[in-house]
Order: sequence, then structure tokens, then C-alpha cells
Amino acid sequence: MVVKGDQTRTRLIDAARTLVEARGYFGTGLNEVIEAGRAPRGSLYHHFPGGKDQLTAEALVVSAREIDALIRSLAEGVTDTRELIEAVLDALADRMEEAGYAKGCPIATVALEVAATNASLQQVCAEAYDGWERALADRLVADGHGRDHAEDLACSLLALVEGALVLARARRSRVPIERARRSAAVLLGA
Repeated sequence: MVVKGDQTRTRLIDAARTLVEARGYFGTGLNEVIEAGRAPRGSLYHHFPGGKDQLTAEALVVSAREIDALIRSLAEGVTDTRELIEAVLDALADRMEEAGYAKGCPIATVALEVAATNASLQQVCAEAYDGWERALADRLVADGHGRDHAEDLACSLLALVEGALVLARARRSRVPIERARRSAAVLLGA
């Protein structure tokens, strides 16, 4: 049985996820999160005594897990890493288009905004990227790459995907996604 307080907490996290991804950490106000989460003002600090940083961190963790699950799920239905990267690019591009380019990577905006000034949020962002990179490296190892080479290649592929999402969002176009797809094939020797 779900408790009303748990529902409120979940709504606040979901609202923060949506707003922070679309507007960034500094562009998202707590009043907006409270309104979007349909929560009483006092519930924010009840559930998140650490304030905006704690709420944002928890929202990023949920988003990171969602993308990690997407990568690992897609990895089960493909024959190699090239197909995985194509599937990831397609899924994230579709997600971005469906949101009218208000979504891209749920971590990138915060990482770019606060990595140099907020150690706790920087750590959450780093852990998210580490998890995604591990998922890609695991797939590369399954394809026959040595672990060290797989980790290097996974980092390059993640950077390619992240960069393509930033460019696609800025240009409001899938063209960078398609270019990234071709570049990934070259990196993977396909």
C-alpha cells in the first residue's frame, strides 16, 4: 500500500526531473517544482531537508537509473554494440522529439551547470555517466573487445551520444543523431 507522503515525494521528484532537464538547475525554481508536483509547500522540506540540492540529486539518480535500464534493456535485444548505439540514439532522439526538444540527456544540463561548483551534484552526475559507460563497456566485452579497450571505446561512444543529443537539442533537429550513428559505425569498425 502506497502512503500519501510517498506519493507526494514521488510527484516532487518527477516534477524536478522534468523541470531540471528542460530548464536546468538554475532555471528551475522550487516554487515551480511544488506547483508541478501538486504538493503543499511544507512537504518539500519535509521530504527533502537538504533543499534543492537533495531534490535535484534524487531526481538525477532516478533519471540515471531510467537511462541505465534503457541501455541494458536495449542491449538484450541486439546482436552487437553498433546496433545498441543505434537503438539508444533512436530511443533518446524519439524521447527528445516527443518532448518538443525540451528533453535531451537528463544529466547533461546539470553536469554542465554545476560540475565545477557543487561537489555533491557533480558526484551524482559522474556516477550516472560511470554507470552508462559500464553498460556500454559490458556490451563491448561481450562483442569480444578486451576490457581496457572496451572501456576506452565506451567512453568515446558515450561522448558521441551525449554530444549528438546536445547538438540535436540546440538545433531542434535529428541530423546530429544521424551523423553520430554513422560516426559510431566507423568507431566500431562496422
